Amino acid sequence: MIVALFRSRLNSGVEDEYVPMAQRLSELARAVPGYISHKGFEAAAGERVTIVEFETEEGLRAWGVDPQHRVAKKRGIEAFFSEYKVLLCSLIRQHAWAATDPGRRE
Repeated sequence: MIVALFRSRLNSGVEDEYVPMAQRLSELARAVPGYISHKGFEAAAGERVTIVEFETEEGLRAWGVDPQHRVAKKRGIEAFFSEYKVLLCSLIRQHAWAATDPGRRE
């Protein structure tokens, strides 16, 4: 599994253009072979983090060169972001746990 972390800060006043574009990109990403999931978070201080999972590096690479994604990346640099950082990570180990009874306490 390949995980991409996209950390960014939006410029003020760009939300009306950014939000619909981000929603379109979310739909497009789901159609890329090897796509697993993505989730976005925003901290109180304004930093945004999107976590994207792909089965393989090839899937992530295909997403990176998608024509609409490339246009969006260019627009991000021109107008949307005051800063961003992309971290690409290979999964070394994974642990998971889920309660079978949501009311259960340990």
